[in-house]
Amino acid sequence: MESVSFWHEAVDLTARPALDGDTTVDVAIVGAGLTGLWTAYYLQKTKPELSILLIDKNVAGFGASGRNGGWASALFPQSTESLIARYGFDRAKALRDAMVGTITEIGRVVKAEKIDCDWVHGGTLIYARSPLQEKMLRKEVADTTALGIDHLEWREASEVGASNARGATYTPDCARVHPAKLVRSIAAIVEKRGARIVEQTEVLAWEKGIVRTSHGTVTAKHIINATEGYGATIPQWHRRVLPLYSLMIATAPLPDSVWDELKIEHGQTFSDGRHLVIYGQRTADNRFAFGGRGARYHFNSTILPEYDRVEGVFLHLTRTLRDMFPQIADQITVTHRWGGPLGVPRDWHAHVAYDPSTGIGSAGGYVGDGLSTTNLAGRTLADLVAGKKSSLTALPWVGHRSPDWEPEPWRFVGANAGLIGMTAADIEEKVTNRPSIVAKLLAPLTGH
Repeated sequence: MESVSFWHEAVDLTARPALDGDTTVDVAIVGAGLTGLWTAYYLQKTKPELSILLIDKNVAGFGASGRNGGWASALFPQSTESLIARYGFDRAKALRDAMVGTITEIGRVVKAEKIDCDWVHGGTLIYARSPLQEKMLRKEVADTTALGIDHLEWREASEVGASNARGATYTPDCARVHPAKLVRSIAAIVEKRGARIVEQTEVLAWEKGIVRTSHGTVTAKHIINATEGYGATIPQWHRRVLPLYSLMIATAPLPDSVWDELKIEHGQTFSDGRHLVIYGQRTADNRFAFGGRGARYHFNSTILPEYDRVEGVFLHLTRTLRDMFPQIADQITVTHRWGGPLGVPRDWHAHVAYDPSTGIGSAGGYVGDGLSTTNLAGRTLADLVAGKKSSLTALPWVGHRSPDWEPEPWRFVGANAGLIGMTAADIEEKVTNRPSIVAKLLAPLTGH
């Protein structure tokens, strides 16, 4: 499985044994990605007496947790404005502050546990590459400053290295990380402290007190669904989440002199003001790791390995990267290409939930903003399972229930129409130099 992604080449993916028959534990966690592992990690801190079993269909960190863009950011799928409109200023600020604090918390764990995962807390640059993007990003800085919630500042064109950039916003609230090293390290830590991880074991269904798998039945007082996009393959969660593919490329390493010219420091991540999301980072070994949306949704939420690679999207990502940095375009050589599904709820609103009457909880719907959000979810689930009321359990995403996705074929039509719409919005703005009407119409569907 070394070919899963560039990140996975750096870690040992030898599979742990599968479940070996029926068993009983205190806590059964479905999915050994970051949500499940962080939940186990913090439960071991707060309730060390609990026996914990994590169950994964593949190996720990196989999915989005191990192959993402490596942004440990304060991003949440819903915009700050949307959160204020839904929950009011104070509750929205509490959630935003919790997201910002989560970056510091992950950094604390990385240091305390001596995790080697290329962690550098360097912030994010969002380039303005057109007059309209400059206008909108400057407004975002002004609005954010007025609200006093998020940390955002403007940097002039002379301070940034992207081609034609008219400036950029900068927030310190992001760290660069090697995701596969992080998730595999957390797996090893929780296992060393007594949790059991079984791999190559497919979960078929769960109900109060019972998880049914391909290798036996697990009896548990507490059951946590931490499957994210892969939950769509389980019948009872099929319409709760939509698996949307995001793809990435990595380049050959570039000399320090190039990075100095581009004005991208170690630890910094970057994007620009377009609607169809792109994201990049400077890796520890001086590569670009660069990704974006653009791959279509597959009928009936099908997830297959061949969907991880779409030639047209990889070509688009390569062209986009060279267009952003044309001064080094001839030095950009793509060495790795990969992708995978992320989880999208119908209202693009992440959630944490736990029902003490059934002992069943869940977290997910991160829409690609999960590397940090999983940590906040894990801490929150640990408090909920422990029956502890805290500032985390009072956050407004706790208990949120997104509507189900429509049945097919409407789900297929709607999801891919949204993808086409975001592409069209970028073209519209490039041609008209005015805010996109298409994007405005789609905004309520994407949490903005």
